[in-house]
Amino acid sequence: MNREPHIWLCFVMTIILGACSRSESERENGTVVITGSDVHAMERRTFVKPSDEELRRRLTPEQYRVTQMNGTERPYSGEYDDHFEPGIYVDVVSGKPLFSSLDKYDSGCGWPAFTRPIDEEAVTENQDRSHGMVRTEIRSRTADSHLGHAFDDGPADDGGLRYCINSAAMRFVPLADMDGAGYGHYLDRFKKAGIEVPPAETETAVLAGGCFWGMQEILRAIDGVIETRAGYCGGNRPDATYADVKRGNTGHAESVKIVFDTGRIGFQQLLTDWFFRMHDPTTLNRQGNDIGDSYRSTIFYFNDRQKTLAHDAIREVNSSGRWLAPIVTTVEPVRNWSDAEDYHQDYLQKNPGGYTCHWLREWD
Repeated sequence: MNREPHIWLCFVMTIILGACSRSESERENGTVVITGSDVHAMERRTFVKPSDEELRRRLTPEQYRVTQMNGTERPYSGEYDDHFEPGIYVDVVSGKPLFSSLDKYDSGCGWPAFTRPIDEEAVTENQDRSHGMVRTEIRSRTADSHLGHAFDDGPADDGGLRYCINSAAMRFVPLADMDGAGYGHYLDRFKKAGIEVPPAETETAVLAGGCFWGMQEILRAIDGVIETRAGYCGGNRPDATYADVKRGNTGHAESVKIVFDTGRIGFQQLLTDWFFRMHDPTTLNRQGNDIGDSYRSTIFYFNDRQKTLAHDAIREVNSSGRWLAPIVTTVEPVRNWSDAEDYHQDYLQKNPGGYTCHWLREWD
């Protein structure tokens, strides 16, 4: 299936995103392809909020209810109410920083409480007259997510405000993961507060399960994942490009390289709880409309330990009955990895609503 981004040249230049196929060097059917300057332009674009359908797919029901329907989680039920580990809290929709643990305190109100946002421009305020009260609603500026409310009963010696925020509206990034996750510019605040920044103990995995756009989008949001890169692995060329892989004779699979904190998630858990839920491992050389061995389901391993755990994970999921057909995922050594082109990296972050055939299945 043609998955090439097309730029039709006419009076008004319209960008049409094909269903997940792309080449940076070929010109086909009167189209031109994305150039380096186009990539930089995409990277400069402000965050574009995903469609409602996409948000329902990405968020849990509680996250959607709170952020999109102005909901409030039950007191003392949120994941971060009694959570005081050093790090920052980011918008569950956009990933933009919202609050810091340096400003978090135990207010006893039943929700996470902060004395201020991480940056003044991180949030907006609205007057909320619902439920017969007049309150100050707090929303994220970038994604316009409902976060909670602000009250004037906070610590008097620290500004006097209490930002009462729903856990479901946030994702926590531990101090050790901040640099690798792209939030390193906030580390000086912790150092100035006398908090040592510990290095994370990390491991690297390489997984293939169809188009790397959708795979990377899910993997990057997993708690414990520090960094992801889209690329090509398992073929006969050391420096494969998308144009090479598209021809279908290199043996590479579209893959994602994942660096993760082993203190938060293990290699086998990454497979059983996430990898086998986000794609269909029972279809040979195919995911959705994408057909060919570059879309195969593969666990690549760096060492014998990962190889053994990969086979253990396959047996566990096969025996669980969660997939009715047998799993056809292959286990292969990491061979000839190469990074994908820049415009493929974090593609769905740059192009919300773009093509994906990946979603997390609901497992018990």
